[in-house]
Amino acid sequence: MHDNAQSENQNNAEPDAKYSQLDPTPDDYALTPFADRCILTIEAGSGGHGCVSFVREKYIEEGPPNGGDGGSGGNVYIQAVRGETSLHKLARRRLMKAGRGRNGQGKMRGGERGADVLITVPVGTIVREIQRHDPFETAEREHEEAERTGQMDLPGEEGGKGSYRKDKWLVFPGTVPTELNRMVFPRLPPPRRSHLAALQPEAPMWLDLDKHMETPMLIAAGSMGGLGNPHFVTSNHSRPKMATRGDEGMKISLQLELKLLADLGLVGLPNVGKSTLLRALSNSRARIGNWAFTTLQPNVGTVVLDNHKGRPAVLRRGTDGELRENFTIADVPGLIEDAHLDRGLGLGFLRHVERAAVLAFVIDLSAGDAVAALKLLWKEVSEYEALRERELNADTERRMVTYRPANSETRRKGTSERLESPVMNPSIEELPYLTSTDISSKPWFVVATKADLPGTQAVYQDLQMYIRQINNGEQPHPSGRKNAWKRNVQSIPVSAIKAEGVEILPQLVMDLLDE
Repeated sequence: MHDNAQSENQNNAEPDAKYSQLDPTPDDYALTPFADRCILTIEAGSGGHGCVSFVREKYIEEGPPNGGDGGSGGNVYIQAVRGETSLHKLARRRLMKAGRGRNGQGKMRGGERGADVLITVPVGTIVREIQRHDPFETAEREHEEAERTGQMDLPGEEGGKGSYRKDKWLVFPGTVPTELNRMVFPRLPPPRRSHLAALQPEAPMWLDLDKHMETPMLIAAGSMGGLGNPHFVTSNHSRPKMATRGDEGMKISLQLELKLLADLGLVGLPNVGKSTLLRALSNSRARIGNWAFTTLQPNVGTVVLDNHKGRPAVLRRGTDGELRENFTIADVPGLIEDAHLDRGLGLGFLRHVERAAVLAFVIDLSAGDAVAALKLLWKEVSEYEALRERELNADTERRMVTYRPANSETRRKGTSERLESPVMNPSIEELPYLTSTDISSKPWFVVATKADLPGTQAVYQDLQMYIRQINNGEQPHPSGRKNAWKRNVQSIPVSAIKAEGVEILPQLVMDLLDE
């Protein structure tokens, strides 16, 4: 008797445990940090300083110089890897700086290289350069200008004579100012760049990291270390008491943006059950509530197709030929009427819609006319698409190459015959949003939620009839665009809170991803 009661209690507890994941309390959720755009400053490592040192041995009163060269700075690499879904970690850091090279030491010991930095980003990230400061290019221009104007000594003169520059030279410790004034400094060596710089992308940087990368990509090579005092030995100066400082590392400001947020994007009005559907399909703990705008940022969940414990739920191969073990779903915040006019943060939410490969329009059958709700969603998406096209055309005209003739100051210097080269608009304002596939041309389907409630069957039949007319060409596409995707659009009735009808969605999504 007691055993039967205990088993009955366990059976009653199982449904409650099952539905607690799909119908939790408002405070039972996990807020996953998310960012799909960020500004990141990277800084390559500066070089270590050269060493001023001399041989110190018994019976050698004034030994020859033996200072080592400084180590080169660390490099900055980037790598797109599977499993990353957000840029929020980089958005928090804002600055990624490689290590500085160690200074040279006596006995001709060179300094160690600086520590490298690896930036990991999600697959589908676009990297665009905003601003760059390269000390090597500045030093190279100064060197060429000095040679052109004759401010440097003749190259045939041994050693050449230069002046003391505190930002370039290091002198022997303990050198007093009077001795410093009498010292003869050689001509500064020409600027040097690491041979690894040949592997960097050309400036301005624009990278489309749309595939998983097995090896990182170099984006900023470390600077060269300074030269030790043996480099400045001449016939007249056998014991130079100076060495050069290491070069400063380059700084690059980058804008990182996710081109593809997820494989499937859930689009719908507020409070239609998108977050519940995400919970039913994945192990996500998105916040669920009976008020509008419960979701204010995309929640990304992962649907596992193969847990390696038996036959996969769906057998599909990706573009790389490997079996797909999962796909991602983005729960996009709810859209309202006039969202394309930025009502209810509409522009920010609509931007996430175009980052999904496949769209699922989530319609609440208990809210009334499902056809009108679907048309409203497509209207906002279509208006946003038209707005983006106008912005793109205006931005293209604004970023035209402008020509500037030489100014009067340049003409006074005797270089009037050389005109300035055309330059791009030097504004470093935020870059425009990425252009991607038109939203209306993406594969899509309809998920009709709350189909278990009474009175929703007739509403779903009207929705099903409307979609059938779209497939047959009897009704135009809801977006009103000619090249819109309308090949075998499907509607799936589900009860997300009971996890009923959702089992066929992974198969449908994988079929659409293949297209």
